[in-house]
Amino acid sequence: MSWYKSLSRRQFIQLGAAATAAMGVSCNRNCASLNPWRFLTVDEARTLAAICDQLIPPDQDAGASWARVVNYLDIQLCGPFVHLRNTYRRALVSFDRSVRARFGKAFASLSSDQQISFLRAMEANEVAPSGWSGISPFAFFELLLNHTMQGYYGDPRHGGNRDRASWKMVGLCYPPIRGRQHYA
Repeated sequence: MSWYKSLSRRQFIQLGAAATAAMGVSCNRNCASLNPWRFLTVDEARTLAAICDQLIPPDQDAGASWARVVNYLDIQLCGPFVHLRNTYRRALVSFDRSVRARFGKAFASLSSDQQISFLRAMEANEVAPSGWSGISPFAFFELLLNHTMQGYYGDPRHGGNRDRASWKMVGLCYPPIRGRQHYA
C-alpha cells in the first residue's frame, strides 16, 4: 500500500496546507522588497502611473491611475503582452534617461506642465531616438497610449477600469452582454 493511501483526512489537510504555504513562500514575486507588482518594479509602476494619468487625466471622472490602468498593464505583461516585456523594460529605462536629460529629475517628480510637454514631444516624434533601444520614443508613446486606453475602457476582469469607471463615464449600463442571454 502506498504511503498516501494510509493518510488520515487530518494528515492530508495538514500536508496540503504545508504545500500551499511552501508555494506562497517560493512565489516569483520579490517579497523582500515589498513589491506589489507581478512584473513591474515600483519605480516603473510610478512612472507608468504618471504617464497614464497625463494620457487620461482625472477630472469630474476618474483618471487612469484611479482606474488601475497600471495594474492592467502589469497583469497583461505577465500574460497576453508577455512578448512586450523587454520592450517595456528597455523603453522605460530610455524614457527615464530622456526625461532626466531634459529636466534633471524623474518623470513622476515633474510638474504637470513639464510632463505634458514631454509627452507632446514624444507624440510629435520630437524626442531624439538616440539612447533608445528596440523602440522609438514615438512608437513607445503609441504603444502606451493604446494599452492605457485598453486598461481604462476594457473589461474590469482584466485588471483595469476599477468600479467600471469609464463605463459609467460613457453611460454604458452594466453588465454588458458577453454572448449569453439575459432575461428580465
